[in-house]
Amino acid sequence: MTAPDAGRGIWDGEETRTFTGLPRDTFRILHVSTGNVCRSPITERLTRHALADRLGDPLWGGLVVESAGTWGHEGAPMEANAEAVLADFGADASGFTGRELLDEHVIRADLVLTATRDHRAQVISMGHSAGLRTFTLKEFTRLVRAIDPTTLPPLEEGMVVRARALVRAAAALRGWLLAPTAEADEVYDPYGAPLPFFQSVGDEIHQALDPVVTALTGVPARA
Repeated sequence: MTAPDAGRGIWDGEETRTFTGLPRDTFRILHVSTGNVCRSPITERLTRHALADRLGDPLWGGLVVESAGTWGHEGAPMEANAEAVLADFGADASGFTGRELLDEHVIRADLVLTATRDHRAQVISMGHSAGLRTFTLKEFTRLVRAIDPTTLPPLEEGMVVRARALVRAAAALRGWLLAPTAEADEVYDPYGAPLPFFQSVGDEIHQALDPVVTALTGVPARA
C-alpha cells in the first residue's frame, strides 16, 4: 500500500481511498486544550505515535488524529518543552501549527478528548450534538478500562467500526462510573513551567492514552 505523501493527496487505485490519501471511512479524534501549544499537541502526537507503533500503517486503519485550542494560538509553533517531551517518547513533533477550535472541528470529530472539564464544557456548549462524544482524556480512559474488549466489534470489521462502538459504550457508562475526585479528570496546564513539569504532564498523558489506544487497536503496547 502506498503511504500518503505529506501535503499532497495520492490516488493509489484502491476502492477504499480518496484523493486526499485518507480512507473513505474515517474516525476523527480531536484533542482539545487551551492554547493548542502544550497539552493537546503532546496528546495528538503521542496518539499518532502509539497508533503507528502498534499498527505500522501510516493511515492507522482510518483513524485521523488532530488537535485545537479553545483559545488556540492560530499558526503558533508547539512550545519547546512540549517538543522535548515528545522527543523523550520518540514521537514526531515536526510540522505542527496551533489552531483555534472552530465549529467545523467539532462537527467533523467522532471523539473529542479534552485536557480538563472546563474544556469539555466549552466543546459541548458549541452544540453540534457533541455531548455524547466529548470526554476529558482521563475520563475516557477510566470508562474504557471498564469496557470488556470482547464486547467490541472484532478488528475484522474495521477499526472505524470498533472505534465508534467504543465511544458509544463509554458514553453509556458515563453516569455509572464517576471520578473519585473532581481533579481526577484533569490534566493541568504546563504552559510557562520548567521542563520537569512538562515531563510529568507528558507521562500523565502517555499513561492515560495507553488503554485507549489498546482498546481502539486491540494491540497492547510493546513490552
